[in-house]
Amino acid sequence: MTSAAEVVVRRCRELAAFSEEPGVTTRTFLCGPMREVHALLSSWMTGLRMEVRVDAAGNLRGVYPALSASPDAPRLIIGSHLDSVPRAGPFDGVLGVVIAIGLLEALEGSRLPYAIEVVGFSEEEGVRFGVPFIGSRAVAGTVDEDLLSRRDRDGRSVADAIRAFGLDPATLPDAAARGSLVGYLEFHIEQGPVLERLGLPLGIVECIVGQSRAEAVFTGAAGHAGTTPMADRRDTLAAAAEWITAVERHAFNTPGLVATVGGLEVTPGAANVIPGRCSATLDVRHADDAVRRSAVETLSAAARGIAERRHIRLTWTERLDQEGVQMDSSLTATLERAVTLAGIPVHRLSSGAGHDAMIMASIMPAAMLFLRSPGGLSHHPDETVIEGDVAAALEAGRFFLGELARS
Repeated sequence: MTSAAEVVVRRCRELAAFSEEPGVTTRTFLCGPMREVHALLSSWMTGLRMEVRVDAAGNLRGVYPALSASPDAPRLIIGSHLDSVPRAGPFDGVLGVVIAIGLLEALEGSRLPYAIEVVGFSEEEGVRFGVPFIGSRAVAGTVDEDLLSRRDRDGRSVADAIRAFGLDPATLPDAAARGSLVGYLEFHIEQGPVLERLGLPLGIVECIVGQSRAEAVFTGAAGHAGTTPMADRRDTLAAAAEWITAVERHAFNTPGLVATVGGLEVTPGAANVIPGRCSATLDVRHADDAVRRSAVETLSAAARGIAERRHIRLTWTERLDQEGVQMDSSLTATLERAVTLAGIPVHRLSSGAGHDAMIMASIMPAAMLFLRSPGGLSHHPDETVIEGDVAAALEAGRFFLGELARS
């Protein structure tokens, strides 16, 4: 007989096939394949007699009624994101939504004193518009005009993308969570090596570190690669390369800091033309917000110094300044009891990656459970999970629901 964990793993791999790129998983905010993801998840939800809708931000939301069936019943939200980075694996984000459905299936039609809303957030990764958490921001009620006006590489705004998906940005206020909220729970792969190194299937997240994102655009002058003397060049890619090594050096020399230049766009991008423009992304994270912000200032100053020395113009744009977030102590303690009841050793850890739980924690108690990532691998086609770890997460989740019902 097929186990619940096997079903979860199989479903995640099914969903991974819905992609903007054949053979790999690439799913950005409200892309075409997201409709197929919604359709398949909705079929599993409606099979449990859940009320399913898509809100104005493109979040898929299914409500499993409480014992009283009252619309005013308290509500627990379990969710994660449905979008991905380019060429991703099948489990980052989606696993949390599929596990939530698996937990409801295990109830076999029985009801709890609270309703359970499963949310598949439309966007968390920040790939298409350079800013993350569009989906959870909508549920938190913090989507503003500045966010709606942000544009992708094709010049389409967030509001345009919402309309193209058949939704109405004017109804975004209806996406905000309201009523009596018990809290938010998120299951997610660790995306790192800690649990595997400890030989543990699960880990309880205590806090999510803060992160900054910025874009540095170096503008110089394009020129012929064969006829422009080295002393006369204003090579923007060379400037960016010098800055990238400065970023790496600063991160190595600052304990606990991680800094990444993960995206470069070079113009005109020909082998025989000196690059006249180069844009570079920056991602900086640290558990201490003061250290993180200081690092961003240092790296911004380094970029300006390099540009000035090379007679290049620099445009610096901050895209994100997300403070670190502590998970709710009471809900986390409930999760710890559930993990113990499941027979799993308790280990608490911080998350170096951002998650929707950061945003949801601003409006309700939030807790988060990590599953071991084999090889510490994530944001990669070979990302995977261990079936036994999924079974452990389902068992811990079952005890969590029971503990919450008794509290």
